This record gives sequence, structure tokens and C-alpha cells, in this order.
Amino acid sequence: MRVIGLMSGTSYDAVDAAAAVLRLDGDTLLLRPLGMVSTPYDDGLRAALTRALSPTAAPAPASGQGCPPLASLAEVCRLDTGIGRAFAAAAVRADRELCGGQAELVASHGQTVYHWAEGNRVHGTLQLGRPAWIAEASGLPVVADFRARDVAAGGQGAPLVSLVDLLWLRGRPGRVVALNIGGVANVTAPDGTAFDTGPGCALLDAAVREFSGGRAAYDVDGALAGRGRPVRRLLDRLLADPYYALAPPKTTGKEVFHAGYLRTAGLFDGIRPEDALATLALLTARTIADAVRSVGATEVIASGGGVRNPVLTGMLRERLAPVPVRVSDALGLPAAAKEAYAFAVLGFLTVHGLPGTDPRSTGARHPSVLGSLTPGRDGFRLPPAGACAPARMVVEG
Repeated sequence: MRVIGLMSGTSYDAVDAAAAVLRLDGDTLLLRPLGMVSTPYDDGLRAALTRALSPTAAPAPASGQGCPPLASLAEVCRLDTGIGRAFAAAAVRADRELCGGQAELVASHGQTVYHWAEGNRVHGTLQLGRPAWIAEASGLPVVADFRARDVAAGGQGAPLVSLVDLLWLRGRPGRVVALNIGGVANVTAPDGTAFDTGPGCALLDAAVREFSGGRAAYDVDGALAGRGRPVRRLLDRLLADPYYALAPPKTTGKEVFHAGYLRTAGLFDGIRPEDALATLALLTARTIADAVRSVGATEVIASGGGVRNPVLTGMLRERLAPVPVRVSDALGLPAAAKEAYAFAVLGFLTVHGLPGTDPRSTGARHPSVLGSLTPGRDGFRLPPAGACAPARMVVEG
């Protein structure tokens, strides 16, 4: 089955679409990557998202939870429509450029706009980007709204890619830990332990936008952080956040880690931008390294946008040595596309009636078949019954 996975992370700057041929061979899931295309959000939509998601008050770094944004229902409706159309355009492009018009299914993560977490409990989650827009534009059936079912089953709803990580890395020698560094960083260990470690690029990106007055979105190649020196008192203040001491499973997001959080921490009070960014890079590297060590890793396979920051990855490698940190490209899944491929897998599992979660990872009461189904132009034809849940995943080619 040719499946397109759609993903937009906490940077909310683009929709990534990865296409793959997926098939079950006994208890093995075979994935043949067809490539990825990335379609940026237009400036107006991204600005509207930024306005809607900006908290109205800044929580203190020690508070452990954020303040919800105040957006009107009219704004939410407009965002849902705009995001749905953006995801639809990405699906149409991926079908044309990667699948030759032969795609059979779209799996859409949507855009997370709020993840309602308090301590170790998640009460709800909201992803915008109505799948009807995707189905109408592409003519294809769509699986969407993956996270809500796991939350309803008592889970964290994150990290949802953990099941794919477990299948993909099973059988690799040692204790291999999957690491994704997006806006938030998360890890998956071979025993199913999975959790968000804390900020990935979220605080770095927020600081760059503040220091540049919105003219820059991120620290290209870690150039600014590379010229700075960490400020110890600021680092200690940030490390005191109680989130890091919570036991897994746990999840967090930009509801906590945003520019207001940094203002309350004093990041913008006379600290040079270079030193502030060096401090935040070290915070991210330190909290990831602590999490990786806590699960006894002998090897780390890293993906996500953060692997493109050489200062961050250098700090991380230094703190994890001698444990090797390898980029997921070496195992056949490009770092920038791994999460989009993961949602393609989750959509494939859903239409086969197979669970997309491991309760050890999310803390749910049981595994769940994820998502909702939106028919395509010709309706929705489920594959024949009888497929068994895969025990491993092999990336072909």
C-alpha cells in the first residue's frame, strides 16, 4: 500500500509529507521510502498560529505547566480551515511527485495547538487541520486525529512514534534508544519506556525570535550559540524546573516552553544573545543526556530538526560519550522525514485494524487502534481482515 504521512511539528513552519510503500510479510512490516516533500505554511497562516498559540501569561520556570492561549472560536475555525487546506496541498503534491498519482491512503497528524498536560496526567489534546480538506483535494481516504484515542485510554498521547521506534530498532545489538529532537525532545528505549525529555529546539527558537524581533526563526547552524558561553546561574535556574524530575511516562510542549517562560527566567535581562543561546543549547543537551543515561542506552539513533544544529549535537555527544550518537539516515530513514514516515506507518496499522500504541510507552490502559477515518472520493475500502500485529519493521532499499 502506498501511504503518505503528513506531519507538522511544534515549530509550525511547514507540512512535511513522506511517502512509503508498506506491506506486511508475516509478523514483519516492510517499509520502502519513496521520499519527502516539505511545503511551508504561508506567512499569514504562520503568523495567525503564532498569535493564537502565544500564552496570555508566562508561567515561572518552576511551575511545570503553562497557561493556555486565548483564541476565539472564530479564530480556531479559521486556523482549522487554513491548516486543513495546507495539509491538503501537501498531500496532493506528495501524491503527484512521490507516488505518481498512485497513493492509496493519507495519514495526517494535523497541527497540535494544545496538549493539556498537568504533572504526569494528560486530560486532552487538540490537533487542527480537518481531514475533510485532505480527502476532498486528494480524493484519497484519510486517517487523522491519532493522539486522542490514546489519551482517552489514559495515556499521554505522546510520544506516538514510540511504537514505530520499537519495531524499527528491535534486534539491533545492545540497548538502542531512539531520540527525536523537534521542538520538544523525546526518547524511546527498547523496554518500551518513552517520554518527552523537555525542550528540543523550542526554547532556542523562541529566544532567536525574541532577540531578532521576529526577523529570524532559528539559529542557523548554531552559529550564535557557538559564539557564546553558557551562563551558569541561568542554567541552574532552568534545570530546577520540576518537569525533569517527573517519572515517565510524561509529556510536555510549547504550553510550557515558550518565550514567556524565558522572560520569567530572566533570559532577556542583560544577557548577550550568544550566551543565552549557548545556555539553552546546553540545557537541551544536558536534559536529553540525563534522560538517555537514565534508560541505560548503549547507542542513540537521533532524528528531527535538532540534529542539524552542530553546537547542540556536539554538546550532546560530549555528554553521552562513549555512547555513540548516530543520525537516523544511516539506518534508512532521513532525520527530517522520520516522524512523517512514522505517521504513515500508524495510518497503515489503523486501516488494518491493528494497534498503533504500546502502553508501556504512553501509560495507557491498553493498546489502541488510533485515529478517525475520512472516506476518499470512492469511499473507503478496508483491507481484508486477518493481518497480525507486526513484531518488527524493516526499511527496504
